[in-house]
Amino acid sequence: MSKNLVIVESPTKTKAIEKYLGSDYKVVSSKGHIRDLATSGKFGFGVDIENHFEPNYVTIKGKKKDITALKKDAKAAKKVYLATDPDREGEAISWHLKDALELTDDDYERVVFNEITKNVVTDAFNHARKIDDDLVHSQETRRILDRIIGFRLSKLMQSKTGGKSAGRVQSVALKLIVDREREIEAFKEEEYWTVTAKFPEIEADLDTVDGKKADLKTEEETDKVIAGLNKEFVVSNYETKPKKKASKYPFITSTMQQEAISKLGFSSKKTMQVAQKLYEGIDIGNDTVGLITYMRTDSVRLSDEFIKSSYAFIKENYGEEYIGHVKTSKKKENVQDAHEAIRPSSINRTPLSVKEYLSKDEFKLYEMIYARALASLMKEAKVNATTITLDNNNTTFKTTGQVLVFDGYLKVYQKFESSEDKILPKYKVGDVLVSDEIVKDQHFTKPPARYTEAKLIKAMEELGIGRPSTYASTITTLTQRGYVTLVQKTLNPTEIGITTTDKLQEFFSDLINVEYTAKMEEDLDKIAEGKKVWYKLLESFYKDFEPEVENAFDKMEKKEDEQTGEVCPNCGRPMVIKNGRYGKFEACSGYPECKYIKPKEKQEAKEVCDCPKCGGKIVERKTKRGKIFYGCGNFPKCKVAVWDKPTGKLCPECHSLLVQKEDKIKCSSCDYEK
Repeated sequence: MSKNLVIVESPTKTKAIEKYLGSDYKVVSSKGHIRDLATSGKFGFGVDIENHFEPNYVTIKGKKKDITALKKDAKAAKKVYLATDPDREGEAISWHLKDALELTDDDYERVVFNEITKNVVTDAFNHARKIDDDLVHSQETRRILDRIIGFRLSKLMQSKTGGKSAGRVQSVALKLIVDREREIEAFKEEEYWTVTAKFPEIEADLDTVDGKKADLKTEEETDKVIAGLNKEFVVSNYETKPKKKASKYPFITSTMQQEAISKLGFSSKKTMQVAQKLYEGIDIGNDTVGLITYMRTDSVRLSDEFIKSSYAFIKENYGEEYIGHVKTSKKKENVQDAHEAIRPSSINRTPLSVKEYLSKDEFKLYEMIYARALASLMKEAKVNATTITLDNNNTTFKTTGQVLVFDGYLKVYQKFESSEDKILPKYKVGDVLVSDEIVKDQHFTKPPARYTEAKLIKAMEELGIGRPSTYASTITTLTQRGYVTLVQKTLNPTEIGITTTDKLQEFFSDLINVEYTAKMEEDLDKIAEGKKVWYKLLESFYKDFEPEVENAFDKMEKKEDEQTGEVCPNCGRPMVIKNGRYGKFEACSGYPECKYIKPKEKQEAKEVCDCPKCGGKIVERKTKRGKIFYGCGNFPKCKVAVWDKPTGKLCPECHSLLVQKEDKIKCSSCDYEK
């Protein structure tokens, strides 16, 4: 007897879904994409430029067997249900399956669900629909745009700069990193001083001098202020105000990645890999269930069912006074955002109840997702914020503190949020405090910090660059291409990364910029909403783009390889310095006819200490720009690298390297200080 056929993307989903649907259904996997653009036609774009950019799709290598098996299953099935992921990428995969399996509209239904639990999956089959062509065209347009820009600009960079690639989103992200580096290089530090008055119970900082905000630039100015003070300070104001501290929205892709990087020490790539496992299904005793909703989303919306069950959970476990309200977003929700925020599939499936079935990393991420979603529906925390102002000879000093009076959402989210009480003693206006000591401190303004993965993702999200699914892969590409290096968790542009950015800005500043890239994302959203014609957008783009590329090929100066002054021992041609994935190397200028590469001379590396991660030796190294850093001699197997001199010991809190900094022992990653 024939069964209904359900096709999903990932093989790990099939077991759970088949169990939910019962014996009338057979669930199989497409194992992701089955087709992609060909590399034929003009410039290898795989599209017919003259015919409204009609794409030419080919079967992905190694997928022919899978398609044959799926065709066989589809022919034997009563009905085919295309249940790929609930986003534009998933919609496109469903369209390719329909086309490759030669399904008519009567043969198939499109099924969408955001979580892999029995109720949600079975309910999705009651709301089956046809493929949304607008969503497919939006994904298709993005793919063609990325193919055209990537192929043309990558070839240009390879021929002119030695860079390996360029891309619509990748190159804008690189520009952000390079621009920040230039800000740091151009930064001029300024001296400033602070004054602190110490008392037996409190410390207060200088606030105003002669009625104006204190702004001390020199030690001479500072000494003059201190000389005008006496030991007695009068309390001129004691103010306590109740304040509310609201919880944050439940996670979307970008905020989940940012918090996992900063709180759990995960990379963006690792975060998405772990989240994928939690979404696709975990074996829990005799059941297989998806623990979280779909992890690629821009939406902070929560389902009515989840809100209702969460309110009941909060009331039962914490009391009715902890029940908050649903957060609403002012952000315009587009078609891509039709699903929910990232949340647990069941609020009753607490992290502790499933801990034994999860790996250490899976548990950490699930615990954070669970706490964030639950906290978003809980009452605000309440604090009493206190400010004390002290007067002393036409100067004022201030100190602030707060006392938590109701923990609210912090009852479940305190672990992931720093909120320390600073309790101040009770004084009356007119009270006189005698200082033990008045301390002056010299400071210097600091340049803007380099981007970390978390900060770059936040910037990309705020600026509208890329989509949730692209953040992690964009950062991975930049590091793999040798455009940036990750040192002490910051993204540092390399020489070739800076050169590539400069050349792209010289010839494509109208294209490789934040505004253009964000506008393109808006246009892709309009295609998804049926408000723009996909091929017209491509025609308009290409009409301006291709002449710029041709101009760049003609006028961009090729970076000549620097000659070493030696000749190739094999063919006698000059030896030159080239850039490779792992830095500079000396090679024959006659490549590809002559492939001679000079073996690197082993330089004596200055050993600093043992590497506590792998047992090797941490050595002093220099970046291409001459800056000293410290890295493990077992690189690339061990990727320990820090800017400050390491101690050879690990942080007791986050297990990163402890370093010597400003006469103190500090953690290279977290706020720990010895």
